[in-house]
Amino acid sequence: MSSSRLNAVAAVTNYKPIEKALNFSETPSKDLFGINVFSDSVMRERLPKAVYKALRRTIDNGEKLDMSVADAVAVAMRDWAIENGATHYAHVFYPLTGQTAEKHDSFLEPNGNGGVLAEFSARQLIQGEPDASSFPSGGLRATFEARGYTAWDVTSPAFILENPNGTTLCIPTAFCSWTGEALDKKVPLLRSMQALNTTARRVLKLFGHTNPGLVFSTAGCEQEYFLIDRNFFFARPDLINASRTLFGAKPPKGQELEDQYFGAIPERVLACMLETERELYKLGVPVKTRHNEVAPGQYEMAPVFENANLATDHQYLTMTVLQRVAQKYGMACLLHEKPFAGINGSGKHLNWSIGTREMNLLEPGSTPHSNMQFLVFCAAAIRAVHLHGDLLRATVAHAGNDHRLGANEAPPAIISVYLGEQLTEIFEQLANGGARSSRAPGFLNVGVDTLPPLPKDAGDRNRTSPFAFTGNKFEFRAVGASQSVAGPLVVLNTIMADSLNYIATQLEKRIDGDPGKLNSAVQDVLRELVREHKSVIFNGDNYSEAWHAEAVKRDLPNLRNAVDALPVLLSEKNVTLMSRYSVLSPREMESRYEIYMERYIKDVTVEARLTLEIARTTIFPATVKYQHQLASAALALKQLGKDPCLTVLDEVTGLARNLQDAIVVLEKTLETRSDGSTLDHATHVRDHLIPAMGRVREVADRLECVVSDEFWPLPTYQEMLFIK
Repeated sequence: MSSSRLNAVAAVTNYKPIEKALNFSETPSKDLFGINVFSDSVMRERLPKAVYKALRRTIDNGEKLDMSVADAVAVAMRDWAIENGATHYAHVFYPLTGQTAEKHDSFLEPNGNGGVLAEFSARQLIQGEPDASSFPSGGLRATFEARGYTAWDVTSPAFILENPNGTTLCIPTAFCSWTGEALDKKVPLLRSMQALNTTARRVLKLFGHTNPGLVFSTAGCEQEYFLIDRNFFFARPDLINASRTLFGAKPPKGQELEDQYFGAIPERVLACMLETERELYKLGVPVKTRHNEVAPGQYEMAPVFENANLATDHQYLTMTVLQRVAQKYGMACLLHEKPFAGINGSGKHLNWSIGTREMNLLEPGSTPHSNMQFLVFCAAAIRAVHLHGDLLRATVAHAGNDHRLGANEAPPAIISVYLGEQLTEIFEQLANGGARSSRAPGFLNVGVDTLPPLPKDAGDRNRTSPFAFTGNKFEFRAVGASQSVAGPLVVLNTIMADSLNYIATQLEKRIDGDPGKLNSAVQDVLRELVREHKSVIFNGDNYSEAWHAEAVKRDLPNLRNAVDALPVLLSEKNVTLMSRYSVLSPREMESRYEIYMERYIKDVTVEARLTLEIARTTIFPATVKYQHQLASAALALKQLGKDPCLTVLDEVTGLARNLQDAIVVLEKTLETRSDGSTLDHATHVRDHLIPAMGRVREVADRLECVVSDEFWPLPTYQEMLFIK
């Protein structure tokens, strides 16, 4: 091997833990949960009773926050943080970069007598003023307009983030411009949840719930990721700068043996997982499961359900903690959707439901055919996805996800709904007159006397569906591993609010003030909904060519890549929808389109520059060295009167020439830029730059299989994925 690869492999195989192992028996995990969170129990203990009750009304019922309450909270929060070692506080927010952002301020202020005081007022808690000039705005403000505001989100608790040298009080906030327009992911999410609450309560009122409380969406976000040794990571410029490998031949063994999935977790990886969970427990993140995923080196963790806003904040924390803890164990956590070609990519399955503190509105119960309330909310989701599947598809559109959607257990770009056999039968009955029965779950007997009968679900699961009903929730499986779940949640909440608004209007017309007409009104509305929107329901193989052909007949859009999908953000239908429910104004919708399309262009352009640089300065020189060795050996044999075998030399020479040609084409393509709109530029990138990169990679990957290990400079897939 080349010296850099040998050194990396040696460092991996001789790895020793960086720090002393944690003593897990000393402090049980359950005792750690939420210790770094300004939680309900902390507030109850530290706040005056009247202040605590007022704050709970704001959190639980959406009531306006009184400034006197904020004053008391600020003092209690400051004292609690300082007692836990905090010297600074930070308003944490979520700009349209898709990452977190934070500005740290010290609690300490001069007292005028040569000393300092720890100060933290309601004004400092409620509002911050970070510079907004360098965050993407998509035209919402001019470059010279730098002012932006962060606003305390009272519904997401503050927390303390630990560092070896101290702690920081982190306050989740919303981020907006000087004009009040949303510059972040949180503001539209909170707006969408407000819209959902309004329309859902309108429907629940018809079902006799006079005071159901706040209706909110819930989310449980599964997170897939790869772990590789940091020595390999730093030997790959493409991983450092693009988060994915731009070169890499298929290894002799990939995932075809299916021996990774749910296999025994390697000791080093498990140690990293355990500490990650421990840190997340401290922050109140309810992580529940961990396991090996399908691809070698791939893993998954998942939490239990939470309020969607809190779940989104916790998802950001999960990604941050995963990457930080991995470093302690000498590993790099890769969150890109497709860090390695030819094996499974990583997603972030978004399990979504709606309910109140007392009930899940998507819980079918034991007799779903007679559960009219459930059927109404389920039908609303079907209508929402049918009418706005294009918008839902746009929320997961970016360069990384283009590599993943459509294969290897990732759903295709056609957005359809999977209901399962039981619910499908019920909705078919509704379309034909009325639901009379539902398939019973039953028990499964596996034929071994020592094994108990197993409760059997009423239907199987479909792992190829992008939007599948999975018991008491829908699972949106198209979200990319590196993405914020805020965007998909914003759209799911809003399109559901729209459908519930429509259903409430239809029911109110039919009932006309007479509650006795509710049952027949529901039956009529459900029958119409199923007949009009059943074309979005599909329970079969979403990968099959037959389904793709059938989807065309059903007029379901197939937006294959980000450049096809993102323009739907500007369609009149979608702009009107988001504006109607005050979730995103037309200007805010246009800004998202510009930001996401420009991000696509920038991501691919960075990858193209890296491809050019690595091919020219790393792979080609290695090829020439090997070519020289082969040529020297052939010349020596000829001088000895022997007939040299030139097969490999001819192959390497031909590939070297092809690599040079492909490099020239890529360089020229990079220099060419469309003079038209952002869409024209993105189309050029998709149609010309990506294929040019692909041709360079194709030749380079063939060279990797020919050039001697002595000269090949980059860690291979075989090394990165299988040497732990």
